[in-house]
Amino acid sequence: MANANPWLRMLWLVPLILVFGLAWAVWSGRLRVPEAWNPWAPLRIDAPPNLLTRFKLDRAAGDPATCQAALAQADMRLTPVEDRVTGDHCGFTDAVRIQRTSVAVGSDFTLSCRTALSLAMWERHVLQQAAQANLGARVVRIEHLGSYACRNIYGEQGRRRSQHATADALDVAGFVLDDGRRVRVLGDWGAKQGDVASTSSSAAPRAVSREARFLRALHDGACDYFDVVLGPDYNRAHADHFHFDRGTVRVCR
Repeated sequence: MANANPWLRMLWLVPLILVFGLAWAVWSGRLRVPEAWNPWAPLRIDAPPNLLTRFKLDRAAGDPATCQAALAQADMRLTPVEDRVTGDHCGFTDAVRIQRTSVAVGSDFTLSCRTALSLAMWERHVLQQAAQANLGARVVRIEHLGSYACRNIYGEQGRRRSQHATADALDVAGFVLDDGRRVRVLGDWGAKQGDVASTSSSAAPRAVSREARFLRALHDGACDYFDVVLGPDYNRAHADHFHFDRGTVRVCR
């Protein structure tokens, strides 16, 4: 083996060189590929998601100017807010005040640009699709429990700051449909078909309700666009809402 041709020992470099060469050709524009499959092309909120969507979303989230340019495509009524510090490890930068998304939201709320961008992606690619597929209706209003709050996780002393403390989180409690129906995380997450509870202990197990399937589709779909998604299956503190945030870890529970 010691006398093996040195060129043979360097063959492993060939694929690496080809990959870097291809990446450079795409980045420099010498090799043109469709925008959807160009990792350096800007994020398009309306573009069908693919394997590069999360990469583009994270890249946009990491640069304020790029994030604001991407968020400008969103179907949202919002205004930028000044950076501010409101307490120890509390405050926000590059944030927006949202009066309306693609649907009504009730009271205004403040989110960092990167979290607002994830919200826009989730609404565009998950919200109405899940409503139509499971309930045959459209969502016209999101009921939320707020976004920015200078507090620790669960509001408990001694814990680290929540993502709410930097306007990187939103809690969603329910949805109102265009036919007047209201779907709430509390009550509908575990609902069964025909839910008037059976008094018979031998009753056959019932499938989850359409409302429950809708909520689970929203929860699971959010995991593609947010870093942390927590719901009723996580713990009792989230029995009545979904927690969506952009943070430093990835959790989908």
